Amino acid sequence: MIARLNLENILFLDIETVPQERSFDMLDKDFQELYADKTRYQRKDEFTPSEFYEKAGIWAEFGKIICISVGYFKLTGDLRQFRTTSFHGSEDIILKDFKNLLEAHFGRAQHVLCAHNGKEFDFPYIARRMIVNGIKLPFKLDLFGKKPWEVPHLDTLELWKFGDYKHYTSLKLLTKILGIPSPKQDIDGSQVRDVFYEENDVDRIIEYCERDVVAVAQIVLRLRNEELLTEDEILSV
Repeated sequence: MIARLNLENILFLDIETVPQERSFDMLDKDFQELYADKTRYQRKDEFTPSEFYEKAGIWAEFGKIICISVGYFKLTGDLRQFRTTSFHGSEDIILKDFKNLLEAHFGRAQHVLCAHNGKEFDFPYIARRMIVNGIKLPFKLDLFGKKPWEVPHLDTLELWKFGDYKHYTSLKLLTKILGIPSPKQDIDGSQVRDVFYEENDVDRIIEYCERDVVAVAQIVLRLRNEELLTEDEILSV
């Protein structure tokens, strides 16, 4: 199936998230208690809710999106180009701009969204944060009433599982074994919170997020047994 997809119909994406606030103490009492309850199993007796708060960004109820990077192929004859761009700023603006992109350029029946572990993380996270921000879900994220084969989402983790639902492979590992340049050249996901809140370096996060998008596109090319993108074919716009 993946070999039959038109690459120009795929919107590749990745998101970066952080805790809603800089520190646990900045939450109101209700949210502190709710976070403590939510993370009780993960924390066990090793961490207090305050100590564990640096991980709050992985939950849409306690985190927020600070960057959405996207990429898409432009094919002209034998020429191939992969263009990336990013949305950043306040979360509501990020989400509105992303929704506008979907509806203007990737909202037709043949268009699909693609991310690594997107079905478990990126796609539902974006949808939940849109609801929180009072933004009506675009068609590509509104799954209500859709049959599994009608969901317009590709997930490179799922593709790599080949039906083995207990198997997990990180983006870093998958790029390594497939001979794809690692996207984790500067920072990784565990450092995004500090880069955002302590270093205030959004540009560094954007570069990291866009590298992940390129890596996901490269995985799809490998799964299609096609040549990887070269540096000359990748353009940030």
